[in-house]
Amino acid sequence: MSAPSAGSGATPPHGGPGNPGHVAAAGLSLSPFRGLRYVPERVGTLAAVTSPPYDVVDPHRRLSLETADPHNVVRLILPRPEPDDTGERPDRDTRYRHAARLLKRWLGEGVLAPDPKPALYVYEQRTAADSPSGELLQRGLIGALAVSGRESGVVLPHEDVMPRPVADRVGLMRTTRANLEPLLLTYRGKGGAAAVIERTVEREPLLTTTTSDGTRHRLWAVTDRAQLAEVTRDLATCRALIADGHHRWEMYLRLQREHRHLPFSPWDRGMVLLVDTARYPLRVRAIHRVLFRLPLERALAALNTAEDGWQLEKLSGDLNEALDALAAAKLAGGNAFVLTAGDSVYHLLTGPDEALLNATVPKEKPEEWRHLDATVLHATLLEHVWQVPDGPDDIGYLHAAVAAEREAARTGGTAVLLHPVDEGVVRRLAEQGVTMPRKSTSFGPKPATGLVLRSLELG
Repeated sequence: MSAPSAGSGATPPHGGPGNPGHVAAAGLSLSPFRGLRYVPERVGTLAAVTSPPYDVVDPHRRLSLETADPHNVVRLILPRPEPDDTGERPDRDTRYRHAARLLKRWLGEGVLAPDPKPALYVYEQRTAADSPSGELLQRGLIGALAVSGRESGVVLPHEDVMPRPVADRVGLMRTTRANLEPLLLTYRGKGGAAAVIERTVEREPLLTTTTSDGTRHRLWAVTDRAQLAEVTRDLATCRALIADGHHRWEMYLRLQREHRHLPFSPWDRGMVLLVDTARYPLRVRAIHRVLFRLPLERALAALNTAEDGWQLEKLSGDLNEALDALAAAKLAGGNAFVLTAGDSVYHLLTGPDEALLNATVPKEKPEEWRHLDATVLHATLLEHVWQVPDGPDDIGYLHAAVAAEREAARTGGTAVLLHPVDEGVVRRLAEQGVTMPRKSTSFGPKPATGLVLRSLELG
C-alpha cells in the first residue's frame, strides 16, 4: 500500500543516523541499530526459529512452532510459561517476565547475539511461481523508525485499534525492553533508498533461509555511512502508511509517552520494515469475522429481507466457489458477505438499502467509508441487526477463510467472510485522516519474525 511523498521541500528530521534523540517530525527518519540475530550454530535451522507475526498465529500453528525448535521466537512473542505447582495458569505479568527471562537466557547462552555495528537491514522475500502464494519478490529496509503520532502526518494509520491487544503488546515490550518483530510500513521514495537496496542485494547476504511456506528470506546489513546518508535523504521527504502492525504502532506511541522525560530515549524509535510500493506492490487480503455466540440460524432469521433490502442466496459448491460468488457480487456493486456455520453450506448476503444505511452508519464520514463492507458489517449488521457486542469474547478475527470456517464449526457460531478492500480506497481514506474499521485489511507478504530483533538495552 503506498503513501504519497510529503514534498521535496520537507526539512530532514533530527534523529537520523548518529542522532538517536527526540525527533522533529518532517519526514521518515530511519536509524540503524545493532540487530540481535540467531547464531546459526546454536539452533537447528534459521527457518525453524522464525514465526509469522503474533496476531496471525492460531493455537495449532503456535504449538507447531513451539515444537519446531526450543528457541523458536514464538516463545518470545506469545510467551506461555508452564502452569505452577498448583495448576494455576500464569497471569499476564508472569508471561511477560517469562519472555524477558528467555530473551536474557538466550543472549547469555549465545543463542542470540548482537551484530558488531549498527546497521539498516535490507530484507528480501521471494516465492516461486508454484508456491501457494504464487510468484513474488519483495524488498525493503528494516530499521528503527522515529515514532510520531497521527497529527504529524508522517506515519498514517488506516485502521482503528482494540485496547486489549495494545495493552498486551505494551506489557510485553515494556518488560522485555525489545522490539521483537518489525511492523510493515509502505512509502514511495524518489529512488535513493531503492538504489541502496538494489546495490546491496548484489553482495553476499548475512543469512538465507526458506520457510515452510516456500518463501526464501535473505538479509543484508548496510553500515556504510554514505549509503546510510543516501537513505536518510530519500526518506526525509516521504511519509508512510501502516500496512500491518497498527496495535504495535500504538504500543510504540504509548511507550514513547511513558519515557518522554528522557532526553535521549531508545523508546522514541520502533523497529519497522519499510517497503517502497512503487517498486514492490503489496497484496491485500480480507480479514474474516467469526461471531462465537451467534448461531447461523439466528443470524439468518434476524435479517429483514422484506423491509431493509437484504438479499440472501444459498450457494452451491465449495469454499472457493463461495468466495468466487462473493467476488462477483462485489463487482456488481454494493455490500456483500458470505455466511457459514462451518458446515460447507454457504449463504451470499447482499444489500441493504440506503434507508437502513442512513439510519445506522454515521453520516459525517466520507461516503466511501460509509459503504465499506467492514463499516456496514459493524455498524449495521453487528450493532443494529444482530446486536453482537464488540469484544473478543464475541468476535474473532481470522486471516484465512478456511480458519474462519473451522472456528465457526468449533464454537457453533457464524463465520462472516469478506472480500478484500481495494488498496486505492485504503490510501484515499488514510490521506483524509479517516481510519477504517479495525481489522479491515491484511497486507502482505508480512515479514518473518525472528530474523532480526532490536534490543533497547543496546540503545
